[in-house]
Amino acid sequence: MTDDDADSTSDGTPGEPLRYDQARWTEDADTYEPLLAEKTLDTVDVDSPLPDELTRETLELPALAEPELARHYTRLSAMNYGVESGPVPLGSCTMKHNPAFIEDVAATPAGLVHPDRVGETVQGTLELLYRLQDYLGRIGGMDAVTLQPPAGAAGEFTGIRIARAFHRADGDERSEVLIPDSAHGTNFASAAMAGYDVVTLPSGEDGRVDLDALEAALSGETAALMLTNPNTLGLFERDIRDIAEMVHDVGGLLYYDGANLNALLGRARPGDMGFDVMHYNVHKTFATPHGGGGPGAGPVGVTDDLARFLPDPHVRKTDGRYERYTPEGTIGKVHGYEGNWLVLVKAFAYIARLGDAGLADASAKAVLNANYLAERIDYEVPFGPFHHEFVASAGETDAADVAKRMLDYGVHPPTTKWPEIVDEALMTEPTESESKRTLDQLTAAFDAARGDDEAARADAPERTAARRIDQVAAARNPRLSWQALEDV
Repeated sequence: MTDDDADSTSDGTPGEPLRYDQARWTEDADTYEPLLAEKTLDTVDVDSPLPDELTRETLELPALAEPELARHYTRLSAMNYGVESGPVPLGSCTMKHNPAFIEDVAATPAGLVHPDRVGETVQGTLELLYRLQDYLGRIGGMDAVTLQPPAGAAGEFTGIRIARAFHRADGDERSEVLIPDSAHGTNFASAAMAGYDVVTLPSGEDGRVDLDALEAALSGETAALMLTNPNTLGLFERDIRDIAEMVHDVGGLLYYDGANLNALLGRARPGDMGFDVMHYNVHKTFATPHGGGGPGAGPVGVTDDLARFLPDPHVRKTDGRYERYTPEGTIGKVHGYEGNWLVLVKAFAYIARLGDAGLADASAKAVLNANYLAERIDYEVPFGPFHHEFVASAGETDAADVAKRMLDYGVHPPTTKWPEIVDEALMTEPTESESKRTLDQLTAAFDAARGDDEAARADAPERTAARRIDQVAAARNPRLSWQALEDV
């Protein structure tokens, strides 16, 4: 964020909000971007060695020249919104820009390695995986790291399974996992899927862990406390050493949800705070692609006491050579091979390119940007100061209406209605990617959306490719393929 990027007015206000028209077909015309299946189709005879009951006699495929296909997807991309279109300040999601160079690194022909090849023939591949394990271990303060889990939630599930294996190895069958009420929903799901009863901890008045509530909930049944630090409100748990001691005193483990690690890079390490196991969201912290159904990666780091339970296989270095091996108490596989290889290549490239100083700088800018934006917008922002994100309140205005209206001002809205401990929450994370110019644009959009009359907000968005949808119906009756549209 530099002064050269500023476009605010001379008195420091962010200026007028931008007006935005997203690419779309004219609404009053009987035209739209047709599906590929609605374009000219050719019938192709099918010749397959599969049994007749598994094949069809003919197959209809779109008959499109390359220019037509390219134009179709280009038009669709212009009707969508992504981080290349503008800022995406979705709180807790860390929707940062993914630098293009990591795609070039992942596309190198040397990376096209079949995972079944013998270790001696893929020493370069195994070396990269080993070095990434080491990078992540040093960043998180962990002694050993597995790269196998394919997503953050899968990393949570893996970490809790490792915790269960640790307790069982001591003949200790514990039944509960403690989770703060502001935690990500996947924490609750991961603990339940691993077979634990979930005990929800209320937040204190300062938005952090209530130590009295924690003490009351801890017992010999406590397998782990799952904690995000900084937490979902962007607040650092100042009592983290006391929290770790309390959990360890009853024989429990402290689990770190790595969703907010972007705030700590080069400045603090979960392992130094007393965490025993953690997962890393490479899409949030290390700029690999985020969302879209995958592939992803959610590496898990552990202390020495838990290393023997890591998934199989793991990569180690012996006598100058790299090899796969099976940890003695392994929980088994949680994904194929060593994980999603090319996603891990991208994370490695990002970390190696930035180095220690670059990662620390990214963290500093993420924290600066969040606090700048929280100070600028004309909303109640409880708590603070913040790290990488904050939660504003829309007050008596519906946060969802504010969010929809922000789309008309050319920015993606923040996360809405969560965490529930803030009324009409607008959970916002600008990330380190955005300049002061963009932060001022976001400020103007925040304030303009709230300042509009209620009718305008209720009818928003009006300038996007798609107008307001019935979110409840879409969630309950999703149509995920073009065939499903034929039933409408």
